[in-house]
Amino acid sequence: MGKAAPEEGDAKHADAGATRTRRAPGPTPQGAFPMVINVLNGLVYGGLLYILSVGLVLIFGLRRVVNFAHGSLFMVGGYIAFAVAAHGGFWVALPVAIAALAILGVILDRFVFRPLQHEDPIATVLVTFGLLLVLEDVVKTIWGKDFLSLAAPPLLSGTVSIAGETFPVYRLMVIGVAVLVAAGLSLWLRFSRIGLYVRASSVDPVTTGMQGVDTDRVSAVVVAIGAGLAGLSGTIAAPLMALSPSMGSFILIDSFIVVVVGGLGSFTGAFIAALLIGQVHNFGIVYVPWAASLIPFLLMVAVLIWRPTGLAGGRA
Repeated sequence: MGKAAPEEGDAKHADAGATRTRRAPGPTPQGAFPMVINVLNGLVYGGLLYILSVGLVLIFGLRRVVNFAHGSLFMVGGYIAFAVAAHGGFWVALPVAIAALAILGVILDRFVFRPLQHEDPIATVLVTFGLLLVLEDVVKTIWGKDFLSLAAPPLLSGTVSIAGETFPVYRLMVIGVAVLVAAGLSLWLRFSRIGLYVRASSVDPVTTGMQGVDTDRVSAVVVAIGAGLAGLSGTIAAPLMALSPSMGSFILIDSFIVVVVGGLGSFTGAFIAALLIGQVHNFGIVYVPWAASLIPFLLMVAVLIWRPTGLAGGRA
């Protein structure tokens, strides 16, 4: 006897089962694609944090001043780039903003940081926080309170395909700039004469001065570099976020978390902590947006309980 033909309903169920079997032979890798993009976005924010926070590390290492005005330098750099880019384009605005903030850094070192170097920490906090408010008011007076935006340069305005997903070329450039800054600072500190003076002055400025090194001049150079890096970070951040007078206050908090988590005075620690905070911040926004702003603080508390000196201790 031959086999009976299957019922019509059974055939449909069999076809559907076969279809499901063909379409889902196992876990698909597509879920990993957004994860790659999230990691890259975390690296972008971490890169911005590093460029900004390493300036804080430089200034604190030489002047022992906790600069609460550093976020406003980031903000001023973005606005200067916006103004210059309107006439000369992004690539002209970038070096102009860096140079302008470096000059401002020298002025701040001479008239603010140097006098505050041996003052009570509370006085330092009050003065630098007041400077932050002054710079915000200056920006409001010149550019107003409205949100402004700076377009990415045409050369970097496209996208690339990564793991089947599109990702802006400009964001990759931000990651590359952060890596170049980290490598450049490391080489400068280790192999240049001024870098040797910086490392010596950060450990024992009195003995370094007795050896004939002009520590005030070295500190002025370091503060200029730190402020210039704030201008660099503000400029490359401008195409990524809306410009506003309060933009520096928000990122300053994360920058201080980076410095504390990495270890005061540690460049290596700042780099590791910035990348870590960038990932925590980005994944927090994606998966637990209601607690995203709280997670970096929880991480800082956990690290300080585990290692009070930060991830890299006091090493420079």
